[in-house]
Amino acid sequence: MTRLTDVNTTDIFGAIELARNAMCSIFDPNGDDIPYFRVAVLPEAYFGIPLESHVPGRHLNALLNAEDAAGLHVDEDVIQKFTNACFYSYSGAVPFPLDRNDGEYESPTVFVPHHIREGFHALTALVKYRGSEKAEEIAAASIAGVFEYWNPETSWDYERIRGMGVVVQEENSFISGVARAIGPLVKYFRTTGYGPALDLAIMLKEKCLDGYFTDDGSYKQELFGTHAHSVTCTMSSLAQLADLTSDSTLMNLVKKFYDNGLSTMRDETGWSRESTVVIEGRKPDEGEMNNTGDILETALILGRWGYTDYFQDAERILRCHLLPSQLRDISWIPTPDNPDGLDTLRDVAQRTQGAWGFPAPFGHEPVEQQDRANNRMRFNTDVVGGTVGSLCEVLRETTRTDEAGHWVNLLFDHETPDIEVRSPYTSSALSVRVKTPAPLFVRIPSWVDRKTMKIAGTSETPRDTNGYLFFAQPPVNRPITFEYGLPTEDIVLHHATRNIRVRLRGDEVAAMENHGADLTFFEPL
Repeated sequence: MTRLTDVNTTDIFGAIELARNAMCSIFDPNGDDIPYFRVAVLPEAYFGIPLESHVPGRHLNALLNAEDAAGLHVDEDVIQKFTNACFYSYSGAVPFPLDRNDGEYESPTVFVPHHIREGFHALTALVKYRGSEKAEEIAAASIAGVFEYWNPETSWDYERIRGMGVVVQEENSFISGVARAIGPLVKYFRTTGYGPALDLAIMLKEKCLDGYFTDDGSYKQELFGTHAHSVTCTMSSLAQLADLTSDSTLMNLVKKFYDNGLSTMRDETGWSRESTVVIEGRKPDEGEMNNTGDILETALILGRWGYTDYFQDAERILRCHLLPSQLRDISWIPTPDNPDGLDTLRDVAQRTQGAWGFPAPFGHEPVEQQDRANNRMRFNTDVVGGTVGSLCEVLRETTRTDEAGHWVNLLFDHETPDIEVRSPYTSSALSVRVKTPAPLFVRIPSWVDRKTMKIAGTSETPRDTNGYLFFAQPPVNRPITFEYGLPTEDIVLHHATRNIRVRLRGDEVAAMENHGADLTFFEPL
């Protein structure tokens, strides 16, 4: 059994930077630089399935947001390759992102409604961060196309689309299809103010409220389907729309689903299963980091709306699962024989380092993965883009300065022109230094004993309000420190086929039961 040693649960910027390198090295040079979708590392290592409709949207959204939120440099030729792939996917007979039919045609002809979300992600990023007029034209045509070919009562006019020479893979459910696009439509409207984008998002929202997201917050398999990421990204999308439109009724429905229906497909660490239900023959502890990222983004929005406990959930998700499960140690990935110099077999481990995939809570390999001859371990490229996009939102929300003052929401090392935070996980105490005069709110975790916590660096007695300590006049350029211990707590994750014991230290994992699995993240319990 191997426990990986290169696991970092504190450095968000470093995680994004490493993932950037992985995202920039996935183009198929023998296929017009269309990016690969599939990355397998065990039992064999290889790249496969170039996918023009899906991957560009994930990576343009991630990389261009990383430039903005993290200040990371991305080579412009990389952006151009993803842009070319995106525009190519929109060059077919209908204004939606399409795929090639096994390379049979010069233009893409395969329509999968599932990919509409990713198309709008690509177009939004190109308009927002590159001012692309072509992306803006395509987005307008695509929005009009959804209104033309889709109806909330009758779904898609597949017959008409097929009549244009398009091969259609029908959506399994509304949630796994066009409903997923609400989030990027909201982002597109925030970027451009283009009214039809918001109109379409609201129309799709109304369909979501017609029996899907309901007052009891339940998950209904027969309606939602079993693709967990579609469920979580639609939930996140609705939270974004509620945030944009100040729709408290919608946000309350999102919160109810987060608290109830979501519990069927996640655990307390933020792990979320790839399928919403356990399917015979599938590994029950195999997760998907796309889902975790959507849950995280939703928690950040709920936290910003004043539900402070959701910031603590977000922090636990980051420290217990998302950051530990990044592929950093690549020493165990085999180097394939490659006598013909195939790009699909070239430097797979090195080009995949920094990725995220489908981990168990305790490691890269679910227990059932141990029969490596009959099991494949993946780090699919779309998951990398989705996770980085979520981490960019974390950077924006870790601290925030608005008309109320400075907010410290997540307790990671972080610095902006307005404020500097030093984490209690990397230092002897939580330290906050205000750089510009304004009131200060510091979130204190629920497990901290406020009676024994020691505060230094200010003579002001803070006010305890809604999970924050509030300072009306914090000192400028002098740290305020908050000294408290990180207590240990034992919890049990109740998974489908086993219980998993976990020892927490504050909101990070100190040790976790791994049931004899290989390639684990934590000290065994």
